[in-house]
Amino acid sequence: MALFQFGQSVTTKDLQEKLSGDIQLVDVRSPEEYRGGHIKQAKNVPLYRITNYKGNKQDPVYVICQSGIRSKQAAKELKELGYQAINVRGGMNQWLGQRVGGK
Repeated sequence: MALFQFGQSVTTKDLQEKLSGDIQLVDVRSPEEYRGGHIKQAKNVPLYRITNYKGNKQDPVYVICQSGIRSKQAAKELKELGYQAINVRGGMNQWLGQRVGGK
């Protein structure tokens, strides 16, 4: 079960509660998906560019995608780079809060 050591995650409801603070939130969907509607505080870093992410390694980085699969992969890669990465389970499919962009 080596994969589980990378498996720190939160629900979208947990994330919504954390957004009142100043958190690092990375949306790893494509730029097109991001423009279609995203969480205001989210920075778009597509999965294929996640190793280029430059954030604060002292604070947790919350990672979201559409369903939770790409964000899980991105969180694993960020952890290997020394970040405290936390996957947002269910992704934007489960997000009930406000979105910016889209229709």
